[in-house]
Amino acid sequence: MKLVISKFRKSVVFSYFVSVMVVALVTLLCYPLSNTQQYYLVSFILLFAVFIMAAFMTIGPVFLAAALSSLAWNYFFIPPHNTFHIEKTDDILMFVLFFSIAMLNGILTTRIRRQEQLAVEREERTALLFQLTQQLSKAGSIDEVLKISIEEIRRNFSANVFFILQDGNNILYSSGRLQKDKMLNSDEYEVAEWSFRNKQEAGALTGNLNHVDCTFFPLPGTKLIPGILAVKPPFQVAGEKRTFWLTFITQVSNALEREFLAEMAGKARLLDESGRLYKTLFNSISHEFRIPVATIMGASDSLLNSQHPVNVQNVLSNEIFTASVRLNRLIGNLLNMSRLESGKLSVSLDWCDINDLVNKVLDDLKDELEFFTVRVSIPENMPLVKIDFGLMEQVLYNLLFNSTQYAKPGTNIDLLCDFENHGLQISLKDEGPGFSEEELKKLFTKFYRVKGSKTGGLGLGLSIVKGFVEAHSGTVTVENNHPSGAIFTIRIPTEVTDFKNLMILDDHE
Repeated sequence: MKLVISKFRKSVVFSYFVSVMVVALVTLLCYPLSNTQQYYLVSFILLFAVFIMAAFMTIGPVFLAAALSSLAWNYFFIPPHNTFHIEKTDDILMFVLFFSIAMLNGILTTRIRRQEQLAVEREERTALLFQLTQQLSKAGSIDEVLKISIEEIRRNFSANVFFILQDGNNILYSSGRLQKDKMLNSDEYEVAEWSFRNKQEAGALTGNLNHVDCTFFPLPGTKLIPGILAVKPPFQVAGEKRTFWLTFITQVSNALEREFLAEMAGKARLLDESGRLYKTLFNSISHEFRIPVATIMGASDSLLNSQHPVNVQNVLSNEIFTASVRLNRLIGNLLNMSRLESGKLSVSLDWCDINDLVNKVLDDLKDELEFFTVRVSIPENMPLVKIDFGLMEQVLYNLLFNSTQYAKPGTNIDLLCDFENHGLQISLKDEGPGFSEEELKKLFTKFYRVKGSKTGGLGLGLSIVKGFVEAHSGTVTVENNHPSGAIFTIRIPTEVTDFKNLMILDDHE
């Protein structure tokens, strides 16, 4: 600040020096005309010099130039020479007119130049506000608005600022939204809160609570006040610049209010959707659990309280077993999804034979697959792969079970396993109805069920498949199998070992 003042003073002194030197130079050049009757011409030359200086200098140097020009013209050119005495009335009148014209010319010219300068500054500020409005309109979040605002304030006002926003319940935070390191102490927080409540400037260089080292500006809003703008070290503006500053803050505040209201609306919408989703899921889960539980209770009650032939007892026992399997599958899916969402799923990789994996899953689903033709294709030289047997068993189980629910009985289900491009590849093809383009995008979403699907599930099977496969750093995709059905493809990068070397290791053990 001292450096700026010093430079300003030097520039003012230099202007006065230039003013004196220009008058002296013009006087010196015109001095040969002092002994002639052309001294009126000298007055025009001096007036022209004053006019030129008025176009570039402030009122002070111009005023000095007008006064010196009048005195120089009087002393050197108006008879009698080298005195300030004027004999002729005409010369006195000319001297007064010269001085008046020089002064008015200088004053009016500098005033016009000042008005022009102010017009240019207003135009520049209008352009800056328009540019700010454009940038803020493109911002898609509160943080983006703050980032743009901080940068623009630093560039246009050379001020370091940070924003203290409210939490949605008209309570200010104690630190900046973006600059978490900008913390308010207890005194500063009280002043900031007063500024927020009373919608007035407060702090240093203001008339309100100016005992702190920050200046606080409330962010005006039409429906709410998003927060306050804090400036540290203190910041003060006046005149035209203050108008520009307040307009700048208003633009920023409007953008913040817009994003603040959008964020609050988003949270309210999310809460509403979460509530509806909770009710839907609760009703769905209750319904899915109620069916097998009711079957088990009904069949058990019938067995306990009535005498039935052996064949009827077998039927009732089979119903209990089927309902128990269904109930166990529902509980297992919920537990698996809980493990995925909690991030506590651990993958235990070990050498596995794909034939063992496929046979285990087919045996578990033998009742469901009874009415389908399952064709398994595994190369004879298929190597052992390093995977989590339990997780991949659940993946294949869910995929095959899903096919039995959608494909028509009597159709084919093809299961192909291979090792390609340093990874395990498993493809499952069925001849079901397939999926629409919209359904293909949502198949792996939690709790999503295809329209018209059978009852007996929660829509978790495929999302669990995706989670378990990704836990192996793999991918799972789905596409329609023309002319009908779907193809699920799993690709998992895995180590592979030579079967003979593994046998040698087993013999040594």
